[in-house]
Amino acid sequence: MTTEPVSDTTLDAPAIPEVVGHAASELKADAPPILTVENLRMYFPIKTPLMRRTVGHVQAVDGVSFVVPKGGSLGLVGESGCGKSTTGQLITRLYKPTGGTMMFEGQDLGSMSNKAMKPLRREVQMIFQDPYSSLNPRHTVGSIVGSPLRVHNVVPKNKVLSRVQELLEVVGLNPEHYNRYPNEFSGGQRQRIGIARALALQPKLMVADEPVSALDVSIQAQVINLLQDIQNEFDVAFLFIAHDLAVVRHFCPEIAVMYLGKIVEVGDRESIYGNAHHPYTQALLSAVPDVKQAVTGERRDRIRLTGEVPSPIDPPSGCRFRTRCPIAQEICAKHEPPLLQIGKRHKVACHFPGRLGEHPREPLTARLLGVDSVGQPDPGASPVTDLVEHPGYSDTWFDLDGKTIGRA
Repeated sequence: MTTEPVSDTTLDAPAIPEVVGHAASELKADAPPILTVENLRMYFPIKTPLMRRTVGHVQAVDGVSFVVPKGGSLGLVGESGCGKSTTGQLITRLYKPTGGTMMFEGQDLGSMSNKAMKPLRREVQMIFQDPYSSLNPRHTVGSIVGSPLRVHNVVPKNKVLSRVQELLEVVGLNPEHYNRYPNEFSGGQRQRIGIARALALQPKLMVADEPVSALDVSIQAQVINLLQDIQNEFDVAFLFIAHDLAVVRHFCPEIAVMYLGKIVEVGDRESIYGNAHHPYTQALLSAVPDVKQAVTGERRDRIRLTGEVPSPIDPPSGCRFRTRCPIAQEICAKHEPPLLQIGKRHKVACHFPGRLGEHPREPLTARLLGVDSVGQPDPGASPVTDLVEHPGYSDTWFDLDGKTIGRA
């Protein structure tokens, strides 16, 4: 079994440069949720070539739950193929989910017909990853940005052009360039066009699918600044999908970490970056270059995971990370760890959650699941469900240090 670094193909090597004049986005702890996702699933069928019989499923997203606050940002990070982009496409209803709910202002996006979804498409828009393929090369910028306005009859036809020019100015482009084609612009300018198109309908929620990964590092900071300005001015909520943990740390006060279709850890910025409790999150963070440590000559221990990422067609039993986890035990193969709240704004899905180098020897979730330390049924245990299996955060949580119930 070969040993592979985590970051070869999953994390962008360069960190985002200092963003002058734009501080990191702040957490809106008291903001009501604009999107509540619970147990979201997306299984893609695998069919035989001739008879077209279904012989299996790709479990791209399997039981994902999270909350996006109104006017706030939630970052979604993880390795390539973990299901981040599919989650974003489900929320914008580019795919119809296999199961679960996506409650947007009291309406379940997953169960609505395409006709019923049309009014809500004004409220939920997407910024795509590739600024080259996401724009039609045969259409002018004015046609691209103005199409949503015409489809939804947002403004009179004789006002579309002036609105397009206004949107181009908002995203930092020359309003007089509305009659140019996408190939006449750079990558950063094309992404600004895509942002203008998403902003045209004044949505309440934007799904940003790796919006800066295809751009130069110097341009990334400019686009992130633009998104922050848009969020502050229009009170838009963001589901921000990215590889680069430095970008996510700056833009998102809350972060969810995905692995093989499931969320393994979610919490506020301080909990994830300064107090990660899941081995996978700790491995990801150890792979991120630290400029400050390079200046001082310090070196951070690198966590190298062995083995390959399992196939989503046939994922491992129990904990999906166990085949690469350095602390996995017998219970990990028998029972899937619940997404347990361990702090005021911190959840982790691990039987042995703990700070780096301080993971417990006995599974802390055994009594909550009603089993013993090896995963066998324990008649004396009392399963607890009120601390797990729900999106968002509650006023009570399981305190790992005191092995007691904590309260706000």
